[in-house]
Amino acid sequence: MNYQAHINSLTKKLKNINSLQVETKVKLADYCSFKVGGPADLFLTPKNIASLQKIMPVIYKSQLPYFILGKGSNLIISDKGYRGIIIYTGQLNKFQVKENLITAQTGIKLSELADIACQNNLGGFEFAAGIPGTLGGALYMNAGAYGGEIKDIIKKANLINKKGEIETLTKKDLELSYRNSLLQKQSQKLIAVSLEIKLEITAQEQITAKMEELHQKRWTKQPMELPSAGSIFKRPPNNYTGPLIEQAELKGYQIGGAQVSTKHAGFIVNKGNATAEDIVNLINKVKKEVYKKSGIQLKVEPRFLGEF
Repeated sequence: MNYQAHINSLTKKLKNINSLQVETKVKLADYCSFKVGGPADLFLTPKNIASLQKIMPVIYKSQLPYFILGKGSNLIISDKGYRGIIIYTGQLNKFQVKENLITAQTGIKLSELADIACQNNLGGFEFAAGIPGTLGGALYMNAGAYGGEIKDIIKKANLINKKGEIETLTKKDLELSYRNSLLQKQSQKLIAVSLEIKLEITAQEQITAKMEELHQKRWTKQPMELPSAGSIFKRPPNNYTGPLIEQAELKGYQIGGAQVSTKHAGFIVNKGNATAEDIVNLINKVKKEVYKKSGIQLKVEPRFLGEF
C-alpha cells in the first residue's frame, strides 16, 4: 500500500472513533506561534482522554509518524508541512482543584492555569503566566522563566502508552532538567495527558502583583507583539544569548521576513511574511557569526517539525 492509500485507510478507520475530530490537509501555520508551516496530512483532535486512548493503538499499528501538538509555541514547522499524523491537544483542557493541588489535562493553556491558581489563592505558578504554551509542552521542555520551572511544582503525570493504557510517573521518573525531560527520549512511546501540581496557599493580591510584575517585564523586554517561538537559543553556561548576538552585530539583522528582534536579540520574530526557510537561514547565520566572534556554539531551543 502506498503512503496516500495508507493515510486514506487510516482516516476511514479513525472516523469510527467517538469524540474524535478527523481532518486532512490542515494548515499548520494556524497552530504555530511563529505563524509558519505547511499542511498536515492527517490532523486529529481528541475531545477527551478516552478517545486518545482508543486512537493510540491504531496509530502505532499504522507505523506512521505522529506528533503531539499543543499551542505550537516552541516549534518551527517546515513550509512543506508534516508527512504524518498531528494529534492536537487543544480540547484536553479540563482541571480540578483540591486544597493546594491542581490536576489539569495537558492541553490547557499555561496562562489559563495561572489564572485558575490565582483565583484559588495558590501561588508558585506565576512564572508560567506569560509562557505562550500548554501544560503538556511545558512538561516536555521543563519550561521555566524568571526563576521558576515546571520541575519545582509537579508531583506526578499520567501518560498514555502505545497500547492506550494510562501510566503514572513521579517527578523523579520524569527526569526533569534544564529544558529537558524523559518525554524527549520517549515521545513516540508515551503521551502526557494530565499533571498534578502542588502549589502554596498564598494571598490573591500577592499572586496578582507578581503576575502583573512579570507581565510588565515581558512586554518591556521581549517582542511579545510579533510572532516568535520565544527564546530561540538555549542559554549557554555562564552567559546570555542576547549580548552574544549583539556582540556579533546581528541585532535587527533580517533574512526574508525573519528578523533578529530589535527589542531582544535572543528572539527571532516573524515580521509578517516569514517562511520557515527564512527562520532556519537566520538561525544558521546567527550561530555562525556568534561562534566566529566568541567561540560559543549556540544550541536551538525550539523543536523542528517536518522536512528541512
